[in-house]
Formats: sequence, C-alpha cells, structure tokens
Amino acid sequence: MRIYGISDLHLSFTSNKPMDKFGQHWYKHHEKIAASWTSNVHDDDVVLIPGDHSWGLKLDEALPDLKWIADLPGTKVMGKGNHDLWWHSLARLESLELSGMKWLQNNAMIFGDVGICGTRGWSLPAAEPTPEDTKIYAREQERLKLSFQALDKLRKTASLRAIICMIHYPPLSSDRRETEFSKLIEGYGADLCIYGHMHLSHKHRVFRGTQNGTRYEVVSCDFADFAPRLLMGDG
Repeated sequence: MRIYGISDLHLSFTSNKPMDKFGQHWYKHHEKIAASWTSNVHDDDVVLIPGDHSWGLKLDEALPDLKWIADLPGTKVMGKGNHDLWWHSLARLESLELSGMKWLQNNAMIFGDVGICGTRGWSLPAAEPTPEDTKIYAREQERLKLSFQALDKLRKTASLRAIICMIHYPPLSSDRRETEFSKLIEGYGADLCIYGHMHLSHKHRVFRGTQNGTRYEVVSCDFADFAPRLLMGDG
C-alpha cells in the first residue's frame, strides 16, 4: 500500500467552469490527472484529497464529478474544501455508496499502520478578523480536535507508525508563525500535514517543510503538476 495526496481538482463536468481561464496549464487538466493517476496508483493504494473536488453547487450537480473520482484506482479519502458547497452530512455522503470513497468529517480512519484525520480549516486570522471568520475558525478547530480524538480511540486497537493530517486551508503561512491549527496538528503528533487551497499564483505564501516534528506539504494539483503526489510507501 502506498499513500498519495492531491487536492483542488475543481472538476466541472456539469457546471461548465473550465479552469484554463487561470492559465493554459489548466487546459483539460482532468485528462492530465487521469493519465498520471491510472499510471501510478494501484487499487490497494490510498489517495488523500483535501477538498475542492467539484464546482457543483448542489449534490446532483457534483455527482458526475464525484463518480469520475470514484472510478479512479485506489481508496479515495475525501475532505471538504471551501468550494464544496454540495457537501452534505456524513450519512448522506455515505449513502451515495461510491466505490472506494471515504469521507472525512469529525472522524478518522486507519489504513494499515497509518492514521488519517483532518478537517477543512479556515483562513488564518487577519489583523482584524470579522466575527464570522472568528466563529468559523473556532468551529474548525473543534472539528480538528474531534478528528484527532476519533483517531486516538481507533489507535487503542492498532499500532501506528505515522499520522497524516489532511486540511484544505493552509495551517501555516510562509512566515512559519504558529496558528491554532498548527498547534493542534503538532500537539497531537502528526508526522505529516497535507493541505491545498493554494495555487501556483500563491506560491510566495506557501510553507513546505518541517516544524516541531511535523512535515507540511501542499498538494494542490497545479503544484503537483496534476499528478497524485506520493506521500508514503515505495515509489
């Protein structure tokens, strides 16, 4: 088993929102993703996808995009992004019964000896955050705690060699100043934290490296050249 990561697929098979308006490198980007994915990912591998899967506003609009992801090899662990407005309750998502697709929401899961947890996150506080931003930021902290706590319960019956946290928004900025998210991620002993949301135009704001024992990696698909990035396991 190998573990890969890729995010921000921004699929739009029904919503007609082509991504190449953000640059020619996005032209038919789903074909690039599919080609690399099918060439490298096997059915017994795991692919972590921390958000922004579909431009669909409602679940029926997003369903063709989700089915496209489900048909790709491997087990897909889906996290919520800021554009995933179609996202429903965990029970509703699980009722879709999409093959090889797992949903991360206030829960955790273990594959082999690797634990997976995470949440959507939120924009890091500005100098004068709005009351709404402050409310969501605090709520996402609680959701991340719930996920780590769920993993703690699971690991009572499993021996883990690594913990991966997947979060949509970056938990750190390029200045490496700690945040409430990074304190939780590092405090709970995550070995690796992957995130998305940021694109090549934001590369000056991205932190990639190790801090307090946790390695941080951005896996937005344009950063990864539209290919799932190998995180753990043999290449």
